[in-house]
Amino acid sequence: MSNRYQNPILPGFYPDPSVCRVGDDFYLVTSSFEYFPGVPIFHSRDLVHWKQLGHVLTRKRQLDLELAPSSCGIYAPTLRYAKGRFYLVTTNIGRIGNFFVTARRPEGPWSDPIPIDQQGIDPSLYFEGDDVYYTRNATGHDFEHPVIKQAKIDIATSKLIGSLRTVWKGTGGEWTEGPHLHKIGDWYYLLTAEGGTSYDHSIVIARSRKPSGPFKGYPYNPVLTHNDKPRSPIHAVGHVDLVELKDGSWWAVLLGIRPKYGRFHHLGRETFLAPVTFTRDGWPLIGHHGTVPISYAKPALRDHPWDNPPARDDFDEHTLGLDWQFIRNPRARDWSLNARPGHLRLIGAASTLDDVQSQSAVVQRQRHFDVRCRTKVDFEPSRAHEEAGLFVRAREGFHYDLALRHVNGARQVQLVSTIEGTRVTVGSQSAGQGPVVLDVEACARYYTFSAVIRGRRRALGALPTRPLSSEYISKRGPMHFTGAMIGLYATGHGQRSRSPADFDWFEYIGSP
Repeated sequence: MSNRYQNPILPGFYPDPSVCRVGDDFYLVTSSFEYFPGVPIFHSRDLVHWKQLGHVLTRKRQLDLELAPSSCGIYAPTLRYAKGRFYLVTTNIGRIGNFFVTARRPEGPWSDPIPIDQQGIDPSLYFEGDDVYYTRNATGHDFEHPVIKQAKIDIATSKLIGSLRTVWKGTGGEWTEGPHLHKIGDWYYLLTAEGGTSYDHSIVIARSRKPSGPFKGYPYNPVLTHNDKPRSPIHAVGHVDLVELKDGSWWAVLLGIRPKYGRFHHLGRETFLAPVTFTRDGWPLIGHHGTVPISYAKPALRDHPWDNPPARDDFDEHTLGLDWQFIRNPRARDWSLNARPGHLRLIGAASTLDDVQSQSAVVQRQRHFDVRCRTKVDFEPSRAHEEAGLFVRAREGFHYDLALRHVNGARQVQLVSTIEGTRVTVGSQSAGQGPVVLDVEACARYYTFSAVIRGRRRALGALPTRPLSSEYISKRGPMHFTGAMIGLYATGHGQRSRSPADFDWFEYIGSP
C-alpha cells in the first residue's frame, strides 16, 4: 500500500472532529446539527481508515430536535476515555445546552443526557487522576470576542466545583472557541479556535504548568491557519483535537473545507488529519509548517483498511444503514422498512422540505464532488398535494427535488429548484404508471437530473451547486454550518398523504 494518505480522511459533512485513543484503537466523533440520530462515531486502527460504529445520540430523550432550525441542534462534541468509560460532552443549541453522556463501549448504549449548564458552546472535559476539568467558550467583553472559561466538575453528579473562571482570552481574534486541553510532557496546552469557522479560521495555543492555568500564549500564534494561503485546495482549517500514539508522536484531527470555482463549498466542513511537530522549546506545530497538506506520509501504524459498504442499499434489513439520517426526530408513522418488505416506505407528512419540523425524509451525506445517486420508487399519487422522490438538501429553502407528482390528472416527474424559498419548476416529463428510476449525477459545478420511465432515460435539467454552498446561503440569512445531503422524501404539502411512496433501492457511487 502507499505510504501516504489523502485528505480529507472523512469527506463530506463531518465537522468539529474530536478523537481519543484506547490502546491500539482510535475513536472519533463529529457534529451533527439538526440531523438524527446524532453524533456519528468512528473507529480506526491507523488514523487514516475509519469505519462508522453507529451514533452516540440515538433516542429522542437524548436528542430533542423538535423545531430545531437548520444549523442548530448538536454543536462540537468532545470524546474522552477515562477509568473504563467513554465520555462525550456536547451542546444541544436551544434545548438542554451543555451536557454529557457516557458508555462502556463506543457502540453504546450511551446514557441519557446529564446536563451541565446552559451557557456557552464547545464544552470539553480533561481527566487527571480524580480531577475532571470542564472547559468551554463563554461570553466575553463583547459578542464576537468570547473567552474560554473553566471549572472543576464532579463527574458523578455533573455539578461544577466552584465558579467558572476565565483561563484564556485568546489573542484578540474573533470567536475564541473550541477549547481542548492536553498534557504534553510537563506542560498543559490549551488549543482554541479563532476567526470564526470560515476562511479566517485559525488555531491558537497557550500553555501552563497547571491544567487550571494561568495560560500564556505562544509568541508566534496562530499555529495553524490557511487564511494566507489562497492557492491551497484546503481552506478554513481549525477546530483541532490532538491524539498521542504509543510511540509518543502526536497527530491532529481538524475541520476544513474544499471550495470549488471561487470561494464556494457545498460538501460542508470535512475532517482532515495532520502531523504534529514541536519547536525546540516544546510548542506544538500542526501540519507542515502550519499548513495542512492534501497528501502526507502516514502515521507510523500498520495499515488497517475496512471493507467498503455496498454501493446499493436494497432496504432488506429491519434497520436503516448507518449512512442514513433523518431531518430532526422522525415520526414512526411516516416511515417503515416492514410495511412492504424489501422497500423503504415513506408516507408524506403535512410538513414540507421548507418547514422547520420533522419531515418524511431520509438523507445521507454527499461525500464526493463526482457522484451518481439513483433510486427506484413506486409511487402513485392520487391527489395534487402528494409528492415523493429524490432530493439534494442544504437546508429549508435551499434544495433541489426530483419528484413524482399528480399534475392535471396525470402523473409527472418534475425537477423543482427551491432557492431562498422560491420554488421553480425546471423540467417535467409524463410518467405514466409503474415504478420510476430517479437519477442525480453530480460534478463540482452542477447536479444533472434524469429519470428512467418505462425503460427510457429522460433528462430533466441541470442545476448549479453554488446556491447550496455555505457562502451563498450565509449571505442570505442565518449562518449555514452543514453540507449537502442527498436523500428520499415524501410530502403532502400541508396535508397528510394517503398514497405511500415505496423505494426499492438507493445507490450511491462516488468517484475520488
